[in-house]
Amino acid sequence: MLVVEKPKKIRPKKIPSYLIYEEMNGVQLPYKGYLDVIKGKKKSEEIMGSSSLQSILVYAIGLFIGNHINRKKYFIASNEAGLHLGNGDNLANDIAIYEKENTILNDKYFTNAPKIVVEVDIKIDLNETTWTNEWDYVIEKSNKMLQFGVDKVIWITTKSKKIFVSSKTERWYMVDFNEDIPLLDDCVLNLAKLLEEEDIQI
Repeated sequence: MLVVEKPKKIRPKKIPSYLIYEEMNGVQLPYKGYLDVIKGKKKSEEIMGSSSLQSILVYAIGLFIGNHINRKKYFIASNEAGLHLGNGDNLANDIAIYEKENTILNDKYFTNAPKIVVEVDIKIDLNETTWTNEWDYVIEKSNKMLQFGVDKVIWITTKSKKIFVSSKTERWYMVDFNEDIPLLDDCVLNLAKLLEEEDIQI
Protein backbone atom coordinates (compact mmCIF):
# COMPACT_ATOMS: atom_id res chain seq x y z
CA MET A 1 0.00 0.00 0.00
CA LEU A 2 1.32 3.39 -1.01
CA VAL A 3 1.48 5.84 1.86
CA VAL A 4 1.65 9.50 0.95
CA GLU A 5 2.86 11.76 3.71
CA LYS A 6 1.38 15.22 3.98
CA PRO A 7 3.99 17.93 3.68
CA LYS A 8 4.84 19.37 7.05
CA LYS A 9 4.36 23.05 7.65
CA ILE A 10 7.61 24.90 8.08
CA ARG A 11 7.40 26.77 11.36
CA PRO A 12 10.10 28.88 12.96
CA LYS A 13 11.68 27.62 16.16
CA LYS A 14 10.73 30.88 17.79
CA ILE A 15 7.92 33.14 16.64
CA PRO A 16 8.97 36.82 16.51
CA SER A 17 7.36 38.77 19.32
CA TYR A 18 5.74 41.29 16.97
CA LEU A 19 3.70 38.46 15.43
CA ILE A 20 2.29 37.29 18.77
CA TYR A 21 -1.34 38.30 19.34
CA GLU A 22 -1.59 37.07 22.92
CA GLU A 23 -0.28 34.53 25.39
CA MET A 24 -2.40 31.99 27.24
CA ASN A 25 -1.28 29.32 29.70
CA GLY A 26 2.30 30.16 28.79
CA VAL A 27 1.68 29.45 25.10
CA GLN A 28 2.33 32.18 22.55
CA LEU A 29 -0.56 32.58 20.11
CA PRO A 30 0.45 34.21 16.81
CA TYR A 31 -1.74 36.17 14.42
CA LYS A 32 -3.46 34.31 11.60
CA GLY A 33 -1.18 34.40 8.58
CA TYR A 34 2.02 34.92 10.55
CA LEU A 35 3.82 32.28 8.45
CA ASP A 36 3.15 34.32 5.30
CA VAL A 37 4.97 37.22 6.96
CA ILE A 38 7.94 35.03 7.87
CA LYS A 39 8.07 33.66 4.31
CA GLY A 40 7.95 37.18 2.91
CA LYS A 41 4.57 36.74 1.21
CA LYS A 42 2.90 39.43 3.33
CA LYS A 43 3.86 42.38 5.45
CA SER A 44 3.13 42.27 9.17
CA GLU A 45 0.64 45.13 8.82
CA GLU A 46 -1.49 42.96 6.54
CA ILE A 47 -2.22 40.39 9.26
CA MET A 48 -2.02 42.49 12.43
CA GLY A 49 -4.59 45.10 11.51
CA SER A 50 -8.31 44.48 11.92
CA SER A 51 -10.43 43.80 8.86
CA SER A 52 -12.65 46.64 7.66
CA LEU A 53 -15.72 44.81 8.98
CA GLN A 54 -14.20 44.07 12.37
CA SER A 55 -12.87 47.59 12.88
CA ILE A 56 -16.18 49.26 12.01
CA LEU A 57 -18.14 46.77 14.11
CA VAL A 58 -15.89 47.27 17.15
CA TYR A 59 -16.15 51.04 16.77
CA ALA A 60 -19.96 50.96 16.40
CA ILE A 61 -20.40 48.74 19.45
CA GLY A 62 -18.00 50.84 21.52
CA LEU A 63 -19.82 54.01 20.50
CA PHE A 64 -23.18 52.46 21.39
CA ILE A 65 -21.90 51.39 24.81
CA GLY A 66 -20.40 54.83 25.41
CA ASN A 67 -23.79 56.43 24.75
CA HIS A 68 -25.66 54.08 27.11
CA ILE A 69 -23.49 53.71 30.20
CA ASN A 70 -22.37 56.11 32.90
CA ARG A 71 -19.05 57.37 31.54
CA LYS A 72 -18.36 59.09 34.85
CA LYS A 73 -18.17 55.62 36.35
CA TYR A 74 -16.68 53.52 33.54
CA PHE A 75 -13.82 53.51 31.05
CA ILE A 76 -14.27 51.87 27.64
CA ALA A 77 -11.02 50.36 26.37
CA SER A 78 -10.56 49.09 22.82
CA ASN A 79 -7.87 48.61 20.15
CA GLU A 80 -6.86 45.16 21.42
CA ALA A 81 -6.46 46.43 24.97
CA GLY A 82 -3.90 44.30 26.81
CA LEU A 83 -5.00 42.40 29.92
CA HIS A 84 -2.32 40.87 32.16
CA LEU A 85 -3.81 38.03 34.21
CA GLY A 86 -0.56 36.62 35.53
CA ASN A 87 2.63 34.91 34.46
CA GLY A 88 2.11 33.42 30.99
CA ASP A 89 -1.31 34.98 30.51
CA ASN A 90 -1.46 38.21 28.51
CA LEU A 91 -4.69 38.60 26.58
CA ALA A 92 -6.06 41.13 24.10
CA ASN A 93 -9.60 42.56 24.21
CA ASP A 94 -11.51 44.23 21.39
CA ILE A 95 -13.71 46.12 23.87
CA ALA A 96 -13.45 46.09 27.66
CA ILE A 97 -15.48 48.10 30.18
CA TYR A 98 -13.60 49.03 33.37
CA GLU A 99 -14.73 50.66 36.58
CA LYS A 100 -12.78 53.90 36.90
CA GLU A 101 -12.32 53.68 40.66
CA ASN A 102 -10.48 50.36 40.40
CA THR A 103 -8.38 51.14 37.33
CA ILE A 104 -4.91 52.67 37.04
CA LEU A 105 -3.96 54.07 33.64
CA ASN A 106 -0.28 53.84 32.67
CA ASP A 107 1.96 52.51 29.88
CA LYS A 108 1.42 48.86 30.84
CA TYR A 109 -1.36 46.31 30.32
CA PHE A 110 -4.45 46.45 32.49
CA THR A 111 -3.97 44.32 35.59
CA ASN A 112 -7.49 44.44 37.04
CA ALA A 113 -10.50 42.64 35.63
CA PRO A 114 -12.91 44.59 33.42
CA LYS A 115 -16.62 44.30 34.11
CA ILE A 116 -17.52 43.34 30.55
CA VAL A 117 -15.50 42.14 27.56
CA VAL A 118 -16.77 42.15 23.97
CA GLU A 119 -14.81 40.21 21.35
CA VAL A 120 -15.39 40.21 17.59
CA ASP A 121 -14.16 37.17 15.64
CA ILE A 122 -10.81 35.44 16.15
CA LYS A 123 -7.31 36.58 15.18
CA ILE A 124 -5.05 33.75 16.30
CA ASP A 125 -3.56 30.94 14.22
CA LEU A 126 -5.18 27.77 15.59
CA ASN A 127 -2.52 25.62 13.89
CA GLU A 128 -0.17 26.66 16.67
CA THR A 129 -2.47 25.34 19.40
CA THR A 130 -3.93 22.08 20.66
CA TRP A 131 -7.46 23.35 20.05
CA THR A 132 -9.30 21.57 17.26
CA ASN A 133 -11.64 24.43 16.41
CA GLU A 134 -12.29 28.08 17.12
CA TRP A 135 -14.91 27.38 19.79
CA ASP A 136 -12.33 25.58 21.93
CA TYR A 137 -10.33 28.81 21.98
CA VAL A 138 -13.40 30.97 22.60
CA ILE A 139 -14.46 28.86 25.58
CA GLU A 140 -10.94 28.64 27.04
CA LYS A 141 -10.29 32.37 26.79
CA SER A 142 -13.76 33.28 28.08
CA ASN A 143 -13.42 30.94 31.05
CA LYS A 144 -9.98 32.27 31.90
CA MET A 145 -11.25 35.86 31.94
CA LEU A 146 -14.26 34.94 34.07
CA GLN A 147 -12.00 33.20 36.57
CA PHE A 148 -9.87 36.36 36.67
CA GLY A 149 -12.93 38.38 37.68
CA VAL A 150 -14.66 39.54 34.49
CA ASP A 151 -18.44 39.54 34.96
CA LYS A 152 -19.44 38.72 31.39
CA VAL A 153 -17.82 37.95 28.03
CA ILE A 154 -19.75 38.55 24.80
CA TRP A 155 -18.24 36.97 21.71
CA ILE A 156 -19.56 38.01 18.28
CA THR A 157 -18.85 35.81 15.26
CA THR A 158 -19.54 37.48 11.93
CA LYS A 159 -19.17 34.28 9.88
CA SER A 160 -21.81 32.26 11.74
CA LYS A 161 -23.74 35.37 12.81
CA LYS A 162 -23.99 34.20 16.40
CA ILE A 163 -23.35 35.77 19.78
CA PHE A 164 -21.88 33.63 22.55
CA VAL A 165 -22.42 34.95 26.07
CA SER A 166 -20.56 33.60 29.09
CA SER A 167 -21.00 34.78 32.65
CA LYS A 168 -19.59 33.86 36.04
CA THR A 169 -23.03 34.00 37.68
CA GLU A 170 -25.45 32.91 34.93
CA ARG A 171 -25.75 30.13 32.39
CA TRP A 172 -23.76 30.39 29.17
CA TYR A 173 -25.77 30.68 25.97
CA MET A 174 -25.64 31.36 22.25
CA VAL A 175 -28.14 33.50 20.34
CA ASP A 176 -28.70 35.21 17.00
CA PHE A 177 -27.88 38.86 16.35
CA ASN A 178 -31.48 39.96 16.95
CA GLU A 179 -31.50 38.95 20.63
CA ASP A 180 -31.16 41.53 23.41
CA ILE A 181 -27.89 41.14 25.32
CA PRO A 182 -27.77 42.88 28.74
CA LEU A 183 -24.33 44.39 29.31
CA LEU A 184 -24.39 46.34 32.57
CA ASP A 185 -26.76 48.66 34.40
CA ASP A 186 -29.46 49.63 31.86
CA CYS A 187 -27.29 49.10 28.76
CA VAL A 188 -28.73 46.39 26.49
CA LEU A 189 -27.17 45.54 23.13
CA ASN A 190 -29.30 44.36 20.20
CA LEU A 191 -26.72 43.84 17.49
CA ALA A 192 -29.22 43.45 14.64
CA LYS A 193 -30.78 46.84 15.46
CA LEU A 194 -27.37 48.45 15.78
CA LEU A 195 -26.24 47.07 12.42
CA GLU A 196 -29.40 48.40 10.81
CA GLU A 197 -28.98 51.83 12.39
CA GLU A 198 -25.35 52.02 11.29
CA ASP A 199 -26.12 50.58 7.82
CA ILE A 200 -23.60 47.77 8.32
CA GLN A 201 -24.12 44.72 6.11
CA ILE A 202 -22.87 41.32 7.29
